[in-house]
Amino acid sequence: MRLTTKGRMAVVAMVDVALHGKTGPIALAVIARRQRISISYLELMFADLRRHGLVASTRGPGGGYTIGRPAAKISVADIVYAVDGSGTESGQRGFDLVAPDDQRCLTPDLWSSLSQRVVEFLDSISLQKLVDDQIASGVRIESESAPVRQAEPVRARVAPSRPKAPNSVFELGKFQAG
Repeated sequence: MRLTTKGRMAVVAMVDVALHGKTGPIALAVIARRQRISISYLELMFADLRRHGLVASTRGPGGGYTIGRPAAKISVADIVYAVDGSGTESGQRGFDLVAPDDQRCLTPDLWSSLSQRVVEFLDSISLQKLVDDQIASGVRIESESAPVRQAEPVRARVAPSRPKAPNSVFELGKFQAG
């Protein structure tokens, strides 16, 4: 697993879904607009997140994504592993901090230990804690999934005026004759 921009953006998107998803599924277009992340990039990330059970999708009008399990049970490491962890062959979570050539690096234990500490740290932070931190910092929670329509002012109905000119050839004949 690597610490990449994709992993960082996945955490940002998951926090957005957890914050705003209480009213229903959140469309990727809404997340893209709010977080300034391209929709195609979000589609790739959410496919991985869905495969790992971190989000659930709803199809159709009003569809989108919701959190797949309680936010308190999702760690930051789970999110990063879901989008960036596909490169590891073993089922064990770890970060690529160990140098590939053991002859050049005389301290592989140091990098292995650091990798383990990073995983432990990210495992200790839940998605719910990040959401709570956002709320505490004053982030407004708005429901953009169902736009609110404002009532239009009532207008008095005006009867159409009848023109004094004829509206057909026959009326024109009557009008000229008469």
